[in-house]
Amino acid sequence: MPFSLLKLGLKKDGAPPRALPTPTDLKPSYDVVIVGGGGHGLATAYYLARDWGVTDVAVLEKSYIGSGNTGRNTMVIRSNYLTPDGVRFYDASVRLYRDLAHDFDLNLMLSERAQITLAHTDAQMRSMRWRDEVSRHFGIRSDLVGRDELRRLVPFMNLSDDVRFPVLGALVHHPGSIARHDAVAWGYGSGAWKRGVEIHQNTEVTGFGIESANGGRKVTEVHTDRGTVKAGKVIQCVAGMSGEVARMAGIKLPIKTFPLQACVTQPLKRFLDPLVSSAQHHVYMSQTARGEVVIGGGSDPYTRYNTDATLEMKEAWMVGVLEIFPFLAEIKILRQWAGMTDMTPDYSPVMGKSEVKNYYLDAGWGTWGFKATPICGKTNAELIARDETPELIEAFSLERFSTFKLLDDKAATAASH
Repeated sequence: MPFSLLKLGLKKDGAPPRALPTPTDLKPSYDVVIVGGGGHGLATAYYLARDWGVTDVAVLEKSYIGSGNTGRNTMVIRSNYLTPDGVRFYDASVRLYRDLAHDFDLNLMLSERAQITLAHTDAQMRSMRWRDEVSRHFGIRSDLVGRDELRRLVPFMNLSDDVRFPVLGALVHHPGSIARHDAVAWGYGSGAWKRGVEIHQNTEVTGFGIESANGGRKVTEVHTDRGTVKAGKVIQCVAGMSGEVARMAGIKLPIKTFPLQACVTQPLKRFLDPLVSSAQHHVYMSQTARGEVVIGGGSDPYTRYNTDATLEMKEAWMVGVLEIFPFLAEIKILRQWAGMTDMTPDYSPVMGKSEVKNYYLDAGWGTWGFKATPICGKTNAELIARDETPELIEAFSLERFSTFKLLDDKAATAASH
């Protein structure tokens, strides 16, 4: 029996130590205010405190931590993107994920399984070959395989030619993994709090006080529904509402917000170890440790700030799911949910400095925010502490939309949007 468990059992009250603080009043001012208490905001606070010794930090979350897209994603972690900048960035995140459980002393249920992206046309095979070459260039384990190898990797997959979109081959991304999204948020949040960071839940940011400074603009105050605080630096790490929060600071972002839905089936005997996706069918699937099949797909075809789940999207996905795994036809769906995705024109995030001198951006993640959580926190913390953009995120600056240096990663989506 672990010694820590024995100590807990012998305690008089038997209560475990708190993972997060009890609610407190806001202080009059902070060196850094982080808007958003999801994975990215909490990771930023954690690395600010751990790596840079910056602890006069307030994380402001309008609901409870991880209540937004951090708790509404499908837990996929991968780095098999198309652009060199994207591959380098997400690979750094995959590597950080491997040590998080040790850093937190918390089981994140990280499971490396490989991700298989199916190709149904010659054009898709060319894209897979391209992505395979980019991954190999950066030392990431990757293979382009045909049907014979797919039969070995996923024995229950339908590889018949007698379907609408026969499978021609696939890209196998060996580092592909899943992890408990809520555990990631709690690990970063608890680690930040233990290092002196304040985490304020149920605290909604309603605006910013901005003044002219040295020929530009600077944030001086953060207005919330619990009062106003002065801030030395501010970073927004929100999902779904990125454009609206930036607008309060007088910044216009090239972002549109779409709902993104997912669902999970009743538990089944284990049949699927890798993660499987098909952009042709707009679906992707994985199986949890409990046997449930997690199913996701492309985002809704219209913009709205809403997390409703709809029958129409589920029906559209099931056409593809049943072509790939026909035996799932009688399986029941237990739960369905949705998040809100902030999509940029080139499907890549916006990170770094803004036109407001002490206001930093972490936005526009589309469907890729969870997998980038550790490296976002680490680079955000360096950006804030040094006021210099880390080389790893220079390509994701807001300026790329005016200089036309776009990062087109659309072909790297697991399910086309």
